[in-house]
Amino acid sequence: MTTAESASEPSQAGEFDLGKLLAERGAERYELHTRHLNHQLPRMLHTIGFDKVYERAEGAYFWDADGNDYLDMLAGFGVMGLGRHHPVVRKALHDVLDAGLADLTRFDCQPLPGLLAEKLLAHSPHLDRVFFGNSGTEAVEGALKFARFVTGRPRVLYCAHAFHGLTTGSLSVNGESGFRDGFAPLLPDTAVPLGDLDALERELRKGDVAALIVEPIQGKGVLEGPPGWLRAAQELLHRHKALLIADEVQTGLGRTGDFYAYQHEDGVEPDLVCVAKALSGGYVPVGATIGKDWIFKKVYSSMDRVLVHSASFGSNAQAMAAGLAVLSVMENEQIVANVRATGEQLRSRLAALTDRYEMLAEVRGRGLMIGIEFGRPRSLKLRSRWAMLQAARKGLFAQMVVVPLLQRHRILTQVSGDHMEVIKLIPPLIIGEREVDRFVDAFTAVMDDAHNGGLVWDFGKTLVKQAVANR
Repeated sequence: MTTAESASEPSQAGEFDLGKLLAERGAERYELHTRHLNHQLPRMLHTIGFDKVYERAEGAYFWDADGNDYLDMLAGFGVMGLGRHHPVVRKALHDVLDAGLADLTRFDCQPLPGLLAEKLLAHSPHLDRVFFGNSGTEAVEGALKFARFVTGRPRVLYCAHAFHGLTTGSLSVNGESGFRDGFAPLLPDTAVPLGDLDALERELRKGDVAALIVEPIQGKGVLEGPPGWLRAAQELLHRHKALLIADEVQTGLGRTGDFYAYQHEDGVEPDLVCVAKALSGGYVPVGATIGKDWIFKKVYSSMDRVLVHSASFGSNAQAMAAGLAVLSVMENEQIVANVRATGEQLRSRLAALTDRYEMLAEVRGRGLMIGIEFGRPRSLKLRSRWAMLQAARKGLFAQMVVVPLLQRHRILTQVSGDHMEVIKLIPPLIIGEREVDRFVDAFTAVMDDAHNGGLVWDFGKTLVKQAVANR
């Protein structure tokens, strides 16, 4: 028997059987996490009743062992843009594995990265080149490095409440203190209020700013600057020889009803754009830093600098195949058009409820990125209950809505940020009228219960006790 023949045959003694392993050990999932991973995750899930056991998933739905379906309005924090297990993406991954490509040799040029870059750049007509990494935070790290190098300046500006990732460079431009606390020293970056041009110009006048990085719509709270702010910021930056970096990790690839969220404002052409999440198809981690030709040519200025910024798994064949399949589905299934239509239907129906419910303050967002904000009610009885929650911890009312949406109506959502009374909806981009109806009906039922003093408030008391105990 030849070596090649021997290698092609499975080892009977040591054969790996994934199905058997899951059947034998799958029920230990929460115990395994408690012992070996982040022990606070199962504790949190048990506390709020999110400790479900999902057996399978497809599209915008999960199913438990009893066959109950759950509507996913979270999309894995935006990763599952096409829903779970899209058949076109699945086939592409089977095909690339079966092809047996000579992947990641490091010293050749495979076709898939070039083809995916070509596809991405077709949606980014003012940009010229792409660097592929493995995540959103890595895409941001690349943009920060590129901006500092080509400008020769140390400081990057970011907006209050921004979220750009959790690795050290990205954390330096993260606007939430809860993520930053205890990890200093970070890079010498500076926050400015979202939409404040005067604050931006004051910092730019100091002459040491390389760039402003901004989410066109912030994931934390679903907030965006006033109309015209992003274009005016771009003009200020370029006047002071600084760059505009658009973090489209969550907002990109159709989420807001255009391919990129910055495209909602005429004349905005960022120097660098970061994408990830939905580009993966929900299977293989991938991130991309997209930029102008002169930036890439200055970073990679000679053959000596060919690997000055690289990633061990960047441009791997599986990630590139998934990305190509995702962009193909977006074009062939008219995903962006569906986002516009479905998003407007969902947002307008929710916004129409603000006159009906005292504690529903605002519904905002674009496309299928929607923020539902709650606020202090007018009536005395509801105000006293609201005050009880706020005294314990801001954000508990939003959590009080999220929990019955899952437990009673089997709909998965999230609170938009720590200490925020905002629920964020970022469902798969493939949802339609059926899912809109289901969510609006469930949300209405939960809000009716909250305003009538029903069972929602019993859970609120549990949250208050938990918040007090954690102080």
